[in-house]
Amino acid sequence: MTTQEDVEFVVRNVAETACEQEDYFCQLDSVVGDGDFGYSLARGFERVLQEWDDYDRSDPGIFLMKVAKTIMSRVGGTSGPIWGTAFLRAGSTLKGHDEASGADVVEALRASVVGIKARGQAELGEKTLLDSLVPAIDTLEAEMAGGAGTADSLAAMAVTARQTAEATAALQARRGRASYTGERSIGSVDAGAMGVAVFIEKLAQAWQRR
Repeated sequence: MTTQEDVEFVVRNVAETACEQEDYFCQLDSVVGDGDFGYSLARGFERVLQEWDDYDRSDPGIFLMKVAKTIMSRVGGTSGPIWGTAFLRAGSTLKGHDEASGADVVEALRASVVGIKARGQAELGEKTLLDSLVPAIDTLEAEMAGGAGTADSLAAMAVTARQTAEATAALQARRGRASYTGERSIGSVDAGAMGVAVFIEKLAQAWQRR
């Protein structure tokens, strides 16, 4: 079962990774985007860490919804609404649960995907973070269904996220600023998709050390 402590561990790891990887994420985004992906995420998650002790921890869902509010108000550009919506939808799904089963976690992640699609008007194959996130969630679900523990599930999830993020280099961007470059977007990975891969890799590594 996933506890409040587990959820906090995940969110804190994501926040710290966003700050640590700011320059790398900006470099990724500068190839065909406006180069502010890393900056935007870092500023938002810095605020999450600053407000860490003030969040309502009534249950994991409420905690995630409070984090989402910070992200939406502090992350600039298109990243704020997209990432904030992801946290908000996941939180709404888990609200009222003191603990969450593996199935609950997958449901929350699927809800975040629905939110991202609606907010970003994006679908799979359009060279966005969805092209890494969705396959990674599929892997997580399959691993858990097969009886794998959290550490092994996250490790498998990280492999999928990396492979599918790298595969976005073959796609033409259909959403976001990168879409303005047309066929020139082919040949470089999507910054958001690679960001997802890095977040999951760092989380998998941190979970192993717990």
